[in-house]
Amino acid sequence: MALQVDPIRRRLLFGSAAVSAGALLTACTSNDTGSKGTSAEQAPVADDKPGKHVTIGFAGPQADHGWLNAINVNARERAKKYQDVTLEITEGSNDTAVQIGQIETLINKKVDVLVILPADGKALTQVGLQAVRSGIPVVNLDRIFNSPQAYRCWIGGDNYGMGLNAGHYIGEKLKDKPNARVVELAGMDTLELTKQRTQGFDDALKNYPNIKKVARQAAEFTVETGQAKMAALLQANKQFDALWNHDDDQGVGALRAIEQAGRDDFFMVGGAGALSAFQAIKADNSVLKATVLYPPTMAASAVDLARALGQGKGIGGMAESEIPTSVTLYSAAVDKSNVDRYMATGFN
Repeated sequence: MALQVDPIRRRLLFGSAAVSAGALLTACTSNDTGSKGTSAEQAPVADDKPGKHVTIGFAGPQADHGWLNAINVNARERAKKYQDVTLEITEGSNDTAVQIGQIETLINKKVDVLVILPADGKALTQVGLQAVRSGIPVVNLDRIFNSPQAYRCWIGGDNYGMGLNAGHYIGEKLKDKPNARVVELAGMDTLELTKQRTQGFDDALKNYPNIKKVARQAAEFTVETGQAKMAALLQANKQFDALWNHDDDQGVGALRAIEQAGRDDFFMVGGAGALSAFQAIKADNSVLKATVLYPPTMAASAVDLARALGQGKGIGGMAESEIPTSVTLYSAAVDKSNVDRYMATGFN
């Protein structure tokens, strides 16, 4: 099993292990015949061949959003790939007490590994700790627990990187335009991830002194709020050059508002990687020209990591015989030039 990460910009974090890959490979493949150590080539890694059976408990929030539904779909489909995996998946809930109860049920079933995408990372930290203390390792998916003691491995998206790459994409398109103006349609300001996306966007724009962000509205990741907040932005800003929308679901509503207003004097960059966004980008018949990814395929990779963890193996392409402590996925910018590469990963 190999985790695919963008070769241009990737982040694989290994806790306190600040050793270069070259040094690791040199140490593990020494030609010193007197060495009694196990070489990297002998380290067991997970692959597609059936091995020790692993029961994985999967608990996430309610799938009331296209991206969250895609998380569940990716987990189920990945588990079906392996003859040696049984996936125990909960119904999911945005009520933290209900989700805690669902996880406790999985703990009582004595699953081998837990994959948890918490509705609220802070509120569910204690049940993560409970699982670990009961001897069940946890793969924390995306929304992170407050304590690293509550999980063995974290895998998730790069919210700051989303904003950064959206900002650089827009910046490169407008770098030669004097007094360029951009607006931002954010997600929910009560969520830390929204603040991170905005911070990344603002930091990227600092590289382009000719560009000014003139307005920002926060929506709630829904079609309805996207439409309403976008209508307000359009009403208040009669001229701008680019829009960054944090989320492709609310982007459906934003595009409705833009079409109703008859505006086509700017271009739009979305966020997450919905199929509808990919299709619009490929058709090239609207203001939507690009989106930055927040891949729901992370759920499939979480199943891969949980399986490797349950079998006591590492992952392909790495020298270590253990899975990493943390994996941050890359938020690639997708436009007409590369949309075909990502089309199959688009979610409804």
